[in-house]
Amino acid sequence: MTSLPDRMMAIDPDQPGGPEVLVPVERPVPVPRADEVLIRVAAAGVNRPDVLQRMGGYPPPPGVTSILGLEVAGEVVAVGADLPPEMIGQPMCALVAGGGYAEYAVAPLGQCLSVPDGLSMVEAAAIPETLFTVWTNLFERGYASEGDVALVHGGTSGIGTMAISLCNLFGVTVIVTAGSDEKVAACLAHGATHAINYKTEDFVARVKDLTEGRGANVVLDMVGGEYVARNMKCMADDGRHVSIAVQGGAMATVPVFEIMRRRLTLTGSTLRARDTAFKTLVADELSRAVWPYVADGQLRPVIDRTYPLAQAAEAHRRMESGAHMGKIVLTIGD
Repeated sequence: MTSLPDRMMAIDPDQPGGPEVLVPVERPVPVPRADEVLIRVAAAGVNRPDVLQRMGGYPPPPGVTSILGLEVAGEVVAVGADLPPEMIGQPMCALVAGGGYAEYAVAPLGQCLSVPDGLSMVEAAAIPETLFTVWTNLFERGYASEGDVALVHGGTSGIGTMAISLCNLFGVTVIVTAGSDEKVAACLAHGATHAINYKTEDFVARVKDLTEGRGANVVLDMVGGEYVARNMKCMADDGRHVSIAVQGGAMATVPVFEIMRRRLTLTGSTLRARDTAFKTLVADELSRAVWPYVADGQLRPVIDRTYPLAQAAEAHRRMESGAHMGKIVLTIGD
């Protein structure tokens, strides 16, 4: 650590608020624990949970830095006591529980993936959060598999675009919803099998029509609220409903007998608070099942816009506007 600075620039607001609280401040460079690497951050992904944290609604787990940011890409510049020094200099991207909006970030080695040749740091930083989320929820909890039909809300979001990509790779028919005709066209251009403008069409009726009355085998939902009961009407018998966010409300009223009669499964998860052991298992699965597609160029994130770290407030305004298609990324350093 002798050649590294003691201080760094980071986005670490001291109180919740609007995007204007996201101003660069000086913070100590973190020191990696025994199983962690220190990454000089080249780029950091911006995610919806970052907005919630900024507003005071999604505090970091105990012991995790208050610096925003859940995914980074860059170069390993130091390693913890249990890790070999030969790792220094390797390009890595990582899922982190916090600390991404900074010049340096620590990450457990188990939550890191090597950045292959041909993948830019901006692209690498845009992958971990959505890839871990979609894989663990749509494919593990939702058991999406070849031949299934998946309904994914928010088709132009980072989650939505990653879900489309993975469904295409693994033979899953994917129906998405989006809020304008332009977004519908963008989803179709990205590879969605079908896209529904939820503002002008009844997505329940459209899913039934598109599946010839059978319904979707799995639903990936980030809306919650009254969408849950509507999603159930879209589901095939033995269908799985996976909740990953509650942007439309944290409470839902559902017909319990319908769950029983049609053998439906309602489940969900959050990722940030899961322990390192779980995230390491997921990273191992991804390295085997998905990372070869990244390495050979078949899987790339959709990048909406990039902003320098000092313009994190503008990045959040872009996300809150809902106008983005794919991932918003902060660039850091040279």
